[in-house]
Amino acid sequence: PWALAINARLRERYGLDGQAVASDDGIVIRIPDTDAEPPTGDVIVFEADEIEDLVTQEVGGSALFAARFRECAARALLLPRRDPGRRSPLWQQRQRSAALLEVASKYPSFPIVLEAVRECLQDVYDLPALLALMRAVDRREVQVVDVATPSPSPYARSLLFGYVAQFVYEGDSPIAERRAAALSLDQGLLAELLGRAELRELLDPAVLAEVEAELQRLATDRRARDAEGVVDLLRMLGPLTTAEVTARTVDEADVAGWLGALTDTRRVVEVRIAGAPHWTVVEDVSRLRDGLGTPVPAGTPDAFTEPVDDPLGDLVSRFARTHGPFTTDQVAERLGLGAAVVRHTLQRLAAQGRVLEGEFRPAGSGSEWCEAEVLRKLRRRSLARLRKEVEPVGPEALARFLGAWQHLVLPGNSGRGLRGVDGVLSAIDQLAGCPVPASALEPLVLGSRVRDYSPAYLDELTASGEVLWAGHSALPGADGWVSLHLADAAPLTLPEPVPFERAELHDAVLQALEPGGAWFFRQLSDAVGSTNDTALSAALWELVWAGRVSNDTLVPLRALTRSGTPSHRSRRPPPRAGRPARTGPPETAGRWALLPAIDTDPTRRAHATAERLLDRHGVVIRGAVVSERVPGGFAAVYKVLSAFEDSGRCRRGYFVEGLGAAQFGTAGAIDRLRTFSELAPDQLPSAVALAATDPANPYGAALGWPESDGGHRPGRKAGAIVVLVDGVLTLYVERGGRTLLTWTDDLDLLTPAAASLAEAVGRGSLGRLTVEKADGAALLGGGSTPLRAALSSAGFVATPRGLRIRGA
Repeated sequence: PWALAINARLRERYGLDGQAVASDDGIVIRIPDTDAEPPTGDVIVFEADEIEDLVTQEVGGSALFAARFRECAARALLLPRRDPGRRSPLWQQRQRSAALLEVASKYPSFPIVLEAVRECLQDVYDLPALLALMRAVDRREVQVVDVATPSPSPYARSLLFGYVAQFVYEGDSPIAERRAAALSLDQGLLAELLGRAELRELLDPAVLAEVEAELQRLATDRRARDAEGVVDLLRMLGPLTTAEVTARTVDEADVAGWLGALTDTRRVVEVRIAGAPHWTVVEDVSRLRDGLGTPVPAGTPDAFTEPVDDPLGDLVSRFARTHGPFTTDQVAERLGLGAAVVRHTLQRLAAQGRVLEGEFRPAGSGSEWCEAEVLRKLRRRSLARLRKEVEPVGPEALARFLGAWQHLVLPGNSGRGLRGVDGVLSAIDQLAGCPVPASALEPLVLGSRVRDYSPAYLDELTASGEVLWAGHSALPGADGWVSLHLADAAPLTLPEPVPFERAELHDAVLQALEPGGAWFFRQLSDAVGSTNDTALSAALWELVWAGRVSNDTLVPLRALTRSGTPSHRSRRPPPRAGRPARTGPPETAGRWALLPAIDTDPTRRAHATAERLLDRHGVVIRGAVVSERVPGGFAAVYKVLSAFEDSGRCRRGYFVEGLGAAQFGTAGAIDRLRTFSELAPDQLPSAVALAATDPANPYGAALGWPESDGGHRPGRKAGAIVVLVDGVLTLYVERGGRTLLTWTDDLDLLTPAAASLAEAVGRGSLGRLTVEKADGAALLGGGSTPLRAALSSAGFVATPRGLRIRGA
């Protein structure tokens, strides 16, 4: 069934049959040669809500359907043998089946066709598993990875062999298989056979009753209070009996007196509809006459007897506007018309988009009709009620969810996480445009997401032009804020250049780089005529922090953070001694070039920003947007996210407790967030050490910092480290590592937190760490504490200054 859906998408996108061939091991797709870029993995990913209907529409053109139709027709004795004593040849059975199918395809409700489709969808295909897979992709539990290889792997080679075999004798395929594509199924009857619920599961019965009471003016606050209100009732709802008018007025109302007065002034007249007396406004007399054949009451002015263009359409449309989901028979009974006449009118209104056909009432059955605006109101209110009923998760669940959503590598989870160059590219795709300290980018941010991370992976991506890096601003101590970007989306994710005081050397560098290309440092110095390497290096880095210039490798950025006292100290191999600087200072290695021009259209940038935030955070909350310093703040993103909600691309609700109702998330992200609301009883504590500025750390961004007695407040500062244990903030390490803050004395939490901190030091992410103070007091002063015991068990050793641990 997945291959059928892929074929449909390729046909829609390219206008050609993609000829997707499926086996138990995989799917092979033929993509036509075009000038456009080859499709990516998005061509095979579908919304879980759409793929079932898509497969149902496509199954009629498959060879499986033709074979099943032949079997069903034979079982139903529609293909009897000419001679009961002899077997019919297979080719003859196929021809007779094709002839029967050609006739049956003209009748959407032909039972054998429906039974064949039902067998394909329920007995042969495993549609529930396909839906589960699509939902897992939507929740990011399953990844879709694009891989390009020069030759097929042994695994893919067998699939290609089967693909070739499929089409070698394509011209010899049976007639029934070639003619099975022209089916027109009765979707309503098929939905009954398959047991589909459609909107029945979405619409809330209480909301349905509430909206119908409002539309029919039966709600207490919608009832008529005087004679003018009665006129409005009849004008909006159409003809009503005396009892129906009484039910729609306030208690103890003089309905008879009001109707008598209105009759005397000829504003209301009495007519007979479906054999019963009704009251109607005089403006509807000609409409009822032309549509229902109702006699015109005596004394009606000629101005109200002029012909109406579409009287029956007006009457049926008004019935739809003032009712919830209804059936054809209900309209026919109300207006005293034949069901065929009403059905024809409803079909005409449906073609105009004024009414919709489907299955709506939770307790209903069969096909129903509903006015488009009424259905929108029912859906909006049902969704709003669902939001109210969903219990928000705790803040710790958001922290646990963010770790899984952003693919953090957790201890004891060796089977999960990103790997290799593709893993680095996936991480960068999610982090695109997010500024982090340069000293934390590789050891802490990428290293915590890619299990086997190596700087060579990032260099490979930057050297090949797939990834760009850009500076945002400088930090004290030879450090700065940087961000990574995918080259194809860089114009929308790159930061806007920062104004700065430009000198003559800056202008010369920009002028040299403006024609394009990339320049080594020595070539650049010759072009600008500079003999002072130190001054040129400083000018280059000032242009980097202004968002104007970048390099094709991260080597100069690493050299810069090694040369001073960066925010995050990591253990890196020192540069080789004795090497002469033939090409310039170490922090100027590689080739320098101008960053590509950004897309300045505010609408496209805001749209791209909202999409990036949803992709990065899953659930977007005001604090997370503010922490990333998005231009325009949350107010700018809110407008785009609200438009996303209106189009169904995300949802708004109260998903995380205590963070307000302006929270937006995709359906898959919200479902996955709720799975982190509770921990398994036998689950061991899981700790992770992160840079405080890492977007996977919600504290100080989406979540506020917990109260601390340590004498100072934590913050999302460059150089600081946080340690989360099952989403609970347990440790905060200030820049330099001399000061700690804790929020618990529970040894069961402190022990894994200290072990995670020691593990980060061990893999070289933090360099040497010496802790002198904890919560404002000397760590070694006084007796033993749970924190000291946890650090000691993690490998910290006592020194005169404090507890120290070194990398391996």
